[in-house]
Amino acid sequence: MQVENRLRPSEAQMAGFADGVSDGPIYMLNLLKYRDTAEYADGRESKLTGRQAYAIYTQGVTELLKEFGGSLTLKASVERLTIGEVEELWDDVAIAMYPSRAAMLQMMQSEKMQDIGQHRAAGLEGQLNIECVDAAGSWF
Repeated sequence: MQVENRLRPSEAQMAGFADGVSDGPIYMLNLLKYRDTAEYADGRESKLTGRQAYAIYTQGVTELLKEFGGSLTLKASVERLTIGEVEELWDDVAIAMYPSRAAMLQMMQSEKMQDIGQHRAAGLEGQLNIECVDAAGSWF
């Protein structure tokens, strides 16, 4: 399995939002890899670490999620890998709940998201986002 951290979805991945079968809540699992030093697109000098810049984004996105009916359900640091192998571990994981794909897209296109997104881009070296839906009793 090849793994590539990215900052933006591909065209095919964006198209998948419209093609999905789930109309209910989605849970976005975020595997986060931070830059050592934040790098802002406008070239500004910054003494922030990537983690610190992403924390500014997290504070803003947590409030924005509430406005769109979602929530940040988990944010935790990666401790170690217990099964499998990857070349390098992610730094943190986070799970955000959105009431629907439509709500997520509306939030992502909002003016507030465009404003706080600069801190996400400055702080992250890359990430994986994995869309999950409730398996409603299929395990238990």
